[in-house]
Amino acid sequence: MQSGGISVDSKSGQVRSFINQTQSDYAFECKGLNFCYWQKGLKVPALFDFDLKIKNGDFVTICGPSGSGKSSLLNLLGMIEPIQEGDILLDGQSYRNLSEKEKNHIRRFRLGFIFQTFNLIDVLTAEENVEFFLNSQALSESEKQDRLEHSLKAVGLWEHRFKKPHQMSGGQRQRVGIARALAKRPQVILADEPTASLDQKNGREIVEILKQLNQNEKVTIVISSHDPMVIEQSLRTVELRDGRIQSDH
Repeated sequence: MQSGGISVDSKSGQVRSFINQTQSDYAFECKGLNFCYWQKGLKVPALFDFDLKIKNGDFVTICGPSGSGKSSLLNLLGMIEPIQEGDILLDGQSYRNLSEKEKNHIRRFRLGFIFQTFNLIDVLTAEENVEFFLNSQALSESEKQDRLEHSLKAVGLWEHRFKKPHQMSGGQRQRVGIARALAKRPQVILADEPTASLDQKNGREIVEILKQLNQNEKVTIVISSHDPMVIEQSLRTVELRDGRIQSDH
């Protein structure tokens, strides 16, 4: 049976991927993480002996006040920051054992990212913004078009696909960001404060879209947020304080 792991061909150096099935019940397992960063020459601890498990198919919000460690955790899960102490397992596979080529492959194919500030390319239409990140996946033209249509329809933007970011509302721009992440068909979507730049109405609609994707597409959703509305709507909430888990329910 194929697993969710990856391997590198010793002759070609190419990364092979088997991502249709998972080999673990857990999307993420954090084990004994210790992480700090430097600010103005000072060492600032962010996570302490941190353990957390997130099942495949979970819809989890990581919450807590500023400085609690939630952004650091999301950056570690997304391989944006390197692990300093401890380990993270993605579908049973250790981050520590991965080469840079394998990490890049995981970010490209298995992890979708949604950003607070949308991170869209202003000169491209909604459709082109989604397509831009699909071009690195070596898809056939028909497969690429199928993914474009599916992802934009899933977020209710198919009729607005030719609009550029400046022609869209904040809520619509964030929907493009979600479509861009979804089009990769990732195992996990990581969303960093996805409603922070939106009003309550648009924010609530974004959360509803993410919940529908979680249910319909079976994609694991991990959100970092201090928005009470997001926390209220989440199926599981992990509250951090001073780099440790305060509650998990």
